[in-house]
Amino acid sequence: MTSPLDMQEIAPDGRGDASLVRLSDLGLFTALFQSIPGRAVLLDSSGVCRFANQEFMDFIERSRDEVIDRPVQDFLEPCVFESYAPLMERVFGGELVRRVAWVDYGRLGKRYLEEVISPYRADITGPVVGCFGVGRDLTDMKHQEMEIVRRTQAQMEAEAYHAAIVGTALDGIVVVDEDGTVVDFNPAAEQIFGYRKEEAIGRSIAELLVPPELRAAHAAGMRSYLATGITRLIGQRLELPALLADGTRIPIELAITDVTRGERRLFAAHMRDLRAAKRAEEEIKRQRNALHQKEKLAALGSLLAGVAHELNNPLSVVTGQTMLLREQVLKEANVRSAGLPSLEKVIQRCDRIETAAHRCARIVRSFLDMARQREAERRATNLADVAREAVELLGYNMRASGVNVSLAVEPGLPRLMLDAGQIHQVLLNLLVNAQQALEEKAGERLVSVSVAADADRNAVLIRVADNGPGIAENIRSRIFDPFFTTKPQGVGTGIGLAVSRGLIEAHGGTLELGTGPDGGALFTIQLPLEEVAAEAPPAGTQEHAHDAAGAHLGSVLIIDDEPDIAGLLAEIAEGSGYVAVVAHSGREAQALLARAAPAARPADFVGILCDIRMPDGDGPSLYNWLLSHRPDLSTRIGFISGDTLGPSAGRFLARSGCPLIEKPFTPADVRAFLGALVRDAAPPPETTETRRTES
Repeated sequence: MTSPLDMQEIAPDGRGDASLVRLSDLGLFTALFQSIPGRAVLLDSSGVCRFANQEFMDFIERSRDEVIDRPVQDFLEPCVFESYAPLMERVFGGELVRRVAWVDYGRLGKRYLEEVISPYRADITGPVVGCFGVGRDLTDMKHQEMEIVRRTQAQMEAEAYHAAIVGTALDGIVVVDEDGTVVDFNPAAEQIFGYRKEEAIGRSIAELLVPPELRAAHAAGMRSYLATGITRLIGQRLELPALLADGTRIPIELAITDVTRGERRLFAAHMRDLRAAKRAEEEIKRQRNALHQKEKLAALGSLLAGVAHELNNPLSVVTGQTMLLREQVLKEANVRSAGLPSLEKVIQRCDRIETAAHRCARIVRSFLDMARQREAERRATNLADVAREAVELLGYNMRASGVNVSLAVEPGLPRLMLDAGQIHQVLLNLLVNAQQALEEKAGERLVSVSVAADADRNAVLIRVADNGPGIAENIRSRIFDPFFTTKPQGVGTGIGLAVSRGLIEAHGGTLELGTGPDGGALFTIQLPLEEVAAEAPPAGTQEHAHDAAGAHLGSVLIIDDEPDIAGLLAEIAEGSGYVAVVAHSGREAQALLARAAPAARPADFVGILCDIRMPDGDGPSLYNWLLSHRPDLSTRIGFISGDTLGPSAGRFLARSGCPLIEKPFTPADVRAFLGALVRDAAPPPETTETRRTES
């Protein structure tokens, strides 16, 4: 059988010997070849194109004469021809080749083809005499598929990106449609509002989150925006209340954004829970108020320093002169025993004046102790005296408020090592709290203070109880927290109980809240029972006003701008056997000391008593002058002050190490202070060895 590919026997255009293929067969072959859905080409064993359909020739942009009966290398670009060479080798080896791939057609570009190239045999068992190739161009379809994949991937990435952002956002994000129906509810919204996503989706946002009184305005605003595109909500940040799943209202910050994509209208509501921010804001406000209170307290301390100085001066005169008057009266009574009955009333008056003066002095000292910023100074202390002073200090104010205060002290209480000023401050805080708790109470108002030893606890207990409303159970655990207060704005700072507990714990004790017998608050201070011996008075403190007559213990320089104080000190010093020289300012004292002859200097003054605050040359200035001009007297000076609140005075006393006596003072205080000053400043006893060295 003769092959139709043999160029001597048949040609696709009908040339050659057609005796073996009827013309009707050729027409059928041509029709079938042209109807193939794709590009079709028939090559003989030498690579000459014997037939190609019109789609193939249109694709390579060649005419029939440029393709038919021509080698493929004549109408295909070299790069294209070379790419098909390995495939043709496989086909002419008898293999049917299928492939779907991108094929580079040079100037025609890359095309995505589905190709089948099959070997052609004259008979089934004969040799391969040609090949038949059919290819479908899927480039456009591939591009569409790639675009769909790209868009799908982009959409998936966008959805994943959206899920990552929305899912991890700290703010609650709720997406609703134009009907207000929830279509998305992120995890933060679940955590804030208490709904699961499955519970929220499909429900109205107004029903879920909007308070009833705002729902009408919410619906009207949505309708207006959908109709006109105008609203005051979209793109704005608003602070509004919102409902939780349990019906609780919380403050939120709301921002609504139109996120419409396509035909469906969508809105995203970003909601931030403001509860923590509000709490922080309130805490900042409380701390700011506390700072204001501290500033006011500091200003009050500065004012109190001046008031104390002005008040302590006359108090010193009253106290000193009263006690000197008593001493003089007693001395006269001893001399003239017949006159004693007539002097009893004078002595009684002296006692009353002295008692009143001491009470004023305790009040001033209590305020100074409260205002001072100093380290704890523990000394042997009688708690009964501390409690009495606290009750006495607030007694009038409480009685004026209709509060009856009672004090019960167990007799024979031991002395404890305490900072009396700090314990006094704690008691004042508790008493003030009790008074304020009773302000709204009708009927009898009672506050009781008791001090007693408890052998079982090995402690001394101080109890402060009132018959007020007591402390609510839900806040009892918080009343000792700093800045926590149940009092109205401007009444309390919230630091009194916290400071009080800290002071008591610093003493190794406890401060606890309980319920009193009348249902009010009961505060119990427990201090460890560590009894200490009473401090023995230092040597030389005994009064010797009577037996000092006629003695000459040396000269004392007294410096004070208050003539009455200076005169009182001079009188006490002279009554103790000293010669008193008075100066009324630091400059006057400098001038006096500068005039002293050098030969007389070692023994001219055995001591100097100097006020710290004076208008014309104060105490620190005089001390500095002594260091430069009279160093021999710099160790013999002691200072007097009506207050020590000023930081400069405190720093000066700490730096110089000079002793201090505070106003108001008693004659016994001055005698003891002067005696200690002279004794500490005295040179060591002269010895034989010393005299030998000096000679």
